[in-house]
Amino acid sequence: MAEFKELLKVLRREVPSRPVLFEFYMNERLYRRACKGKYDVSTPYATMRTMVRSFEYYGYDYATVRGSELWFPNGEEQGNSRTVSLNAGHCIEDRESFDRYPWMDAAACHYGDLDRIAGDLPRGMKVIVMGPGGVLENCISLVGYDNLCMMLYDDRELAGDIFAKIGSSLVEYYRRCAAHDSVGALISNDDWGFNSQTMLSPADLREFVFPWHKKIVETIHAAGKPAILHSCGNYTMIFDDLLALGYDARHSYEDKIIPVEEAYEQFVGKMAVLGGIDMNYLICSPEEEITARCRRMLERTEERGGYALGSGNSIPDYVPDEKYFAMLRAVSEKEW
Repeated sequence: MAEFKELLKVLRREVPSRPVLFEFYMNERLYRRACKGKYDVSTPYATMRTMVRSFEYYGYDYATVRGSELWFPNGEEQGNSRTVSLNAGHCIEDRESFDRYPWMDAAACHYGDLDRIAGDLPRGMKVIVMGPGGVLENCISLVGYDNLCMMLYDDRELAGDIFAKIGSSLVEYYRRCAAHDSVGALISNDDWGFNSQTMLSPADLREFVFPWHKKIVETIHAAGKPAILHSCGNYTMIFDDLLALGYDARHSYEDKIIPVEEAYEQFVGKMAVLGGIDMNYLICSPEEEITARCRRMLERTEERGGYALGSGNSIPDYVPDEKYFAMLRAVSEKEW
């Protein structure tokens, strides 16, 4: 039975009454399996209902959903490629193209599905709203990574204006989403680094990116909701900045950067840790070993709290179902 209050305990760095699961998203194959013929993504609301059915089926106390149609489209679709170029599709390169870009108005978007879904939520369940990408992610998408690095050297005023346009739109998006009773928490999803370092210098992140995240957190907290950060990459150089932003929890961990067991010891008492079982580990390791590692992680955290079990990032379709189920078996003996 879904009980969002148990995840809420985790987000407050408390000890939940039972082990809690957390996942950013899964994949169509798993969603179809959970929905048993009722899989439907024909409309935004149908997609929302499908997420609710799927997350409940696998034992989660919430479902991640989009709050509205707000988006920052760039100039090139990359199809079904397994890799994504950080330069493809850029459409803003100067002041003229910035002024010409068709910015969506976050205030004019439709958020009514967040009210409508309340009637379809199982008792005790909430939705967690994810963002349409993040401050840095969307800037890179619109400008291109190499171009952004050069712009920060050649025209910092324009770079600042692009970050401000994206950041202010996201603040408004989260403000409107957080006002709905069906929403239990909100995820600010924005990758900041590679596995060896941050994507921009710490100084540039502090000037252009972090102030907008601070405002996002303040906006979410003003509505009385927890703020979750989903951010990939090495955070060693910005650890203190990360804590200062005020997020209640962080998600996305990779063994190559720092195993979640070590990350938990860094964050315990400061910020909740969500997920962390490395995706490559899930793919390559025997099922029994996966279950055993997950149980050890739950044992490590059971008396100190502030932890929910899940993958280091997500469950895309190249993660074998059996490996995902091996992780779930650490908290449930259900036959999948």
